[in-house]
Amino acid sequence: MSSSASAPVDATPQPPQPPRGGLDGYFKITERGSTLAREVRGGFATFFAMAYIIVLNPIILGSAKDMYGHQLDNKQLVTATVLTAAFTTLLMGVIGNVPIALAAGLGVNTVVALQLAPRMSWPDAMGMVVLAGFVVMLLVATGLRERVMSAVPLGLRKGIAIGIGLFIMLIGLVDSGFVSRIPDAAHTTVPLQLGGDGHLNGWPVLVFVLGVLLTLALLVRKVPGAILISIVVMTIVAMIINSVATVPSWGLTTPKWPGNPVSTPDFGLVGEISLFGGFEKVGVLTGVLFVFTVLLSCFFDAMGTIMGIGDEAKLTDANGNMPGINKVLFVDGIAVAAGGASSASATTCFVESTAGVGEGARTGFANVVTGGLFAVALFLTPLATMVPSQAATPALLAVGFLILSGSIRAIDWSDYTIAIPAFVTMLMMPFTYSITNGIGMGFITFTVLRLAAGRGREVPVAMYAVSAVFAFYYLMPALNLT
Repeated sequence: MSSSASAPVDATPQPPQPPRGGLDGYFKITERGSTLAREVRGGFATFFAMAYIIVLNPIILGSAKDMYGHQLDNKQLVTATVLTAAFTTLLMGVIGNVPIALAAGLGVNTVVALQLAPRMSWPDAMGMVVLAGFVVMLLVATGLRERVMSAVPLGLRKGIAIGIGLFIMLIGLVDSGFVSRIPDAAHTTVPLQLGGDGHLNGWPVLVFVLGVLLTLALLVRKVPGAILISIVVMTIVAMIINSVATVPSWGLTTPKWPGNPVSTPDFGLVGEISLFGGFEKVGVLTGVLFVFTVLLSCFFDAMGTIMGIGDEAKLTDANGNMPGINKVLFVDGIAVAAGGASSASATTCFVESTAGVGEGARTGFANVVTGGLFAVALFLTPLATMVPSQAATPALLAVGFLILSGSIRAIDWSDYTIAIPAFVTMLMMPFTYSITNGIGMGFITFTVLRLAAGRGREVPVAMYAVSAVFAFYYLMPALNLT
């Protein structure tokens, strides 16, 4: 995205440019080689790439019942989802100063809906999410979380970044309908197929394909705002198509101007929690394991996302460490607890933030823009959800490529004890549709291979501990602990 490669070489070290104002100085916009315009474009791109959560999270949580048969109100869930995303994204921008937006985490909301809620009340289930957030904050305060991240070898960090790149590319392909899950009725071991029936059919897929080509063409031409331009143009194209053609379904959002773009938020679910009620329903051991399951998913999903986005945004040093990481990690812990407190489920770092980074975002000011848009969406939810996934997801494929191209050469492929774990990590993320699974399997593989090679002393103690935790996590079903 940068044109610095064509600049003349100057061996004289250049002093950092002074900030151009209080805003610039606080967010270090100039210092990080960005501009206010890039941050604004990045904030918009991230919002459009993740706005689907406004619709999807209420669907996942609202479709489940607790042990008393109660269901959460959809309108209240929309408010809780948007409110928490706005608050935590703004907090990450102002305190963490990184372009990493947050919202209700996919995966962990399914755990809450399908594992926790059926065995207790909704306030009990959300209380356990809050407890998991408290544990995350405690781990940050004691330095244990940063120690775990620092223990990850550079080659494995690059594998995590690449895995995230592949993962978001698969998310883009699935959410757009370019590939789809083969129905179980087909009785096949092949999980995915092209389009809905093995072929590319329908206007929505055409919008996605044209969006991908437009995004890549603009990137090749080094057009500023390439990703955001593509999203806006393809949304307009989708709206035109939807008005003149018959389209059975666009998925979660339909590209048409809403009859009434204004909505009144309903804060009825905010604060509806019971911190320890769940333990009375399921017992102490099962309750602890439930909290552990939520904790593990939030802990490592966020860790992988922070590593991947930090690396892509050039916020890391030569060893792959991010200065000021503790602030970022602590805000993430607050976000987990805030998600439970609002009944939106655990809130975590969103990998779709790579859309903003691909647009040039390098600071927390992009988060201020994204969080501000979520705040506006509290009252304009119908308007915020008019961008179809087919117009937004091409950005994920483009950014996935940028992540891969920037990280894959940094892995020492001649050292199998690091190359194989990195390979396992980058493949397991998309193949299991989980950042946490990719990290866990990569960590275990790294530890075992270093021991097998007689290099056990090179493995940090934290890696041994985390590998053991992951091994226990994977063995939980076999031990009848879930």
